[in-house]
Order: sequence, then structure tokens, then C-alpha cells
Amino acid sequence: QVQLAESGGGLVQAGGSLRLSCAASGLIFSSYAMGWFRQAPGKEREFVAAISGSGGSTPYADSVKGRFTISRDNAKNTVYLQMNSLKPEDTAVYYCAANNGRWRISSYEYDYWGQGTQVTVSS
Repeated sequence: QVQLAESGGGLVQAGGSLRLSCAASGLIFSSYAMGWFRQAPGKEREFVAAISGSGGSTPYADSVKGRFTISRDNAKNTVYLQMNSLKPEDTAVYYCAANNGRWRISSYEYDYWGQGTQVTVSS
């Protein structure tokens, strides 16, 4: 069965950096677009970034553009989210998701989800 496992979350001061990882198993990884989403308390889950199966397309939410970088290593079945210049408003549970096909912005169009990893940015 398909499993996605996020890691790398934690507590960091504003201006700091974190690198999230999402290890996938049970799927042909290179055939899946991968996305990162986040959900803060009391808010809806929102799109952060996505990457196509080949890694050639990487859309970002405006709120993270220029600060976050998504990448993938298809040999390791892993997708990453490098987060720099973190702000308190980046505090959320971060989820990775897999879509069998093109990258999507809507969370409803992803087939599989991880359990999430908490990112907390202190001011």
C-alpha cells in the first residue's frame, strides 16, 4: 500500500531554516506529482508547493515564493521542502501528498497523504 512519511519539522526562530522530507513507498514515485500543503490551527489546508514527476515544474504559493524550494530525488523516492527565512505565519502542520499525474493546487485532487509534521516558528 502507498505510504508517505514526513520528517524534519520542529521549532525554529523567525529567520531560520528547516528542511522537510517526505519518503514515499508503494508507488511508482516518478509517475506521481508531489505537493506540500500546510494547515494552521483554525484555518483550511493550503497549497504550499508542488513538483512534477520529472521535477521540471515547480509552482509555489505566493506566500512562500523566493523562500521555499521544493525538490525531489526519484532514486530515493523522496520529496523535499527547503524552508528559509521562516516567519511566524509559516507555523502549521505540513503535509506531503501524491497525485498520479500532473501537479495540482487543489488538495482535493491528490490521491495519497502523509500524517504531517509540525513546524513552529517563534518570533
